[in-house]
Amino acid sequence: MDHKSKVRQIALAALILIGGAEAGCAQALTDNSGNTAAPAADSQPTVTALAQVPTLQASAAAAADQTAALTPDEAKQSATGNVAELQQMINSPDLAELRKTSNGSYSASLLFYGKEMVYYVTLSQQGTFWRVIKSTDEVRAEAIYRDFVRQTFHLSDIEIRRTRLEAQKAFTERMIALSQDHANRLQADLTIARQQQAVVADQQKQTRDEANSLQTQKAAAQNQLRSMQRQVRELQRQVESGLAVR
Repeated sequence: MDHKSKVRQIALAALILIGGAEAGCAQALTDNSGNTAAPAADSQPTVTALAQVPTLQASAAAAADQTAALTPDEAKQSATGNVAELQQMINSPDLAELRKTSNGSYSASLLFYGKEMVYYVTLSQQGTFWRVIKSTDEVRAEAIYRDFVRQTFHLSDIEIRRTRLEAQKAFTERMIALSQDHANRLQADLTIARQQQAVVADQQKQTRDEANSLQTQKAAAQNQLRSMQRQVRELQRQVESGLAVR
């Protein structure tokens, strides 16, 4: 017996009890002469049943609200061959997928087998059926489907978090590698710069030494030139002086 049939039976029982209670009260309060009489002893159960009507109505309302929780029979269905049954008919042209929601590797589906007017609500993980609930009640099937969708959301939460953390870790490692490569290139540039700086410093020292040496040589050459010039002038004077004497 499915959930909707149970609710209907409870509501019907409540109506019967209400009708019986009203008839019992009318019979007890008015006799054949039209006078009011005391309630008979056998009317007490009727009053008791009348007192139970609100409880039955509340039970019916509570049962109608409990649309998402699986009944014991529904909870046992996956263990009684529903998974195998659905797997065998999964390629049937009469089986239509009405709804499907996926979160991570988990998914919920609402399937309809039109040939027998039967609904199959499934909860899958990585494409493998985990739970399969079978129902002929459309409203009940929709409620179970919504509950399975909520389960996929919660079940996939840690999986999605792990995926994000893996991506963040990979991204961080890639940034570390890029930063290390950049640091290596900067270190290489710095090493080359220092080496070149040392080479330039040696070249500057050598050039400075050569310049100083050339300065010394230039001064010596200038001194030698001036000495030679004096010597030339002296010789010239002597030559010219000798000619004047003659």
